[in-house]
Amino acid sequence: MTRIALLTRDQAHSEAARLLDQVDAAFGATPNMFRAVANSPAALASMWAAFGALGSGTLGARLGEQIAVAVADQNRCEYCLAAHTALGRKAGATSEEMTAAQAGTSHDPKTAAALAFAVTMVKQRAHIGSADVDALRLAGYNDGDIMEIMAHVALNLFTNYVNVAFAIALDFPHVKLHAQ
Repeated sequence: MTRIALLTRDQAHSEAARLLDQVDAAFGATPNMFRAVANSPAALASMWAAFGALGSGTLGARLGEQIAVAVADQNRCEYCLAAHTALGRKAGATSEEMTAAQAGTSHDPKTAAALAFAVTMVKQRAHIGSADVDALRLAGYNDGDIMEIMAHVALNLFTNYVNVAFAIALDFPHVKLHAQ
């Protein structure tokens, strides 16, 4: 059972209600995670703005979704794994690419480097070395791209923590976590 109220548009503060309208327009429905975060208009505004900013970033939606499933699997967040697997498929990734990304891998060396970095960030709680950053540069990422990868990791940590801590009910097709 969910541990925090899932607000409807009518229950939310006016600012949160306005943002929930935008979420609903973007998704065609209002996912439970957004309804939970709507308890704080500031948290919802921050999260929604981050999704928007990263969605128009240089990495592209497909890689963003691949990073999201890698981070979700590390944090055992079934909600984000399900949501971002569906969004990754919508962004053009194959089922096989999303399954590989969930394990932090890819057949594409550049994508593999980004996913390995994201997984290392989560596993080591940001205690990385120069070699981790150098591997991204060798794969073809510049400092702006590297910071954007970091932003994707950070945003997904927040959403994973929301969904896991508050047991947000799944409203996307379930995807099995990899054994850890």
